[in-house]
Amino acid sequence: MGETQLKRLIIGVTGASGAAYAVRTLEVLAQVPGLETHLVMTNAARQTIALETGLSPAKVEALATHVHGIGQIAAPLASGSFSTHGMLVVPCSMKSLAGIAYSFSDNLLLRAADVVLKDRKRLVLMTRETPLHLGHLRAMVQVTELGGIVMPAMPAFYHWPTSVDEIVNQTVNRALDLLGVELPADLFKRWDGPPKRPRPTSRSRR
Repeated sequence: MGETQLKRLIIGVTGASGAAYAVRTLEVLAQVPGLETHLVMTNAARQTIALETGLSPAKVEALATHVHGIGQIAAPLASGSFSTHGMLVVPCSMKSLAGIAYSFSDNLLLRAADVVLKDRKRLVLMTRETPLHLGHLRAMVQVTELGGIVMPAMPAFYHWPTSVDEIVNQTVNRALDLLGVELPADLFKRWDGPPKRPRPTSRSRR
């Protein structure tokens, strides 16, 4: 397959809590045929990955097709002439959200997101913060008005998750849905209406 036929997807990772979402996203995308991933991580993301997952940044980088340094502002991702399918920032800190919202492109992650927006490609920001103050909310509105999609990492329970991994899988799958990425198999059971019989559970519901 020639390089021009590959579907390129940019994955940005910031220092917000939720490194498991980034790791799982890269694991899943590595199994998608014909998909080329371009990873850029902030310095804070490297610390959060080690603190929350026990993995080294190098092991996470090994899951991507290509890795770009946060300070490599002359990397291909910084130009609209480098064709991509879109970009997912997972997780997305409020600092990076603000940088994207107001075009403060002082690193490669922010510049890549700016390029995706100006070229009218799909940008999905998996934001991670709670509670939110007015500045956070205004930045989210600004990104939405620019054409981006703000997708807070909010767990769903309609698929009756029984582990943290199942919660992470559902959120990652939904984010990739928004980017139009077709996975070999869904990571969770999609909602198809109320169950015909109660699902067995040992958990107490009050």
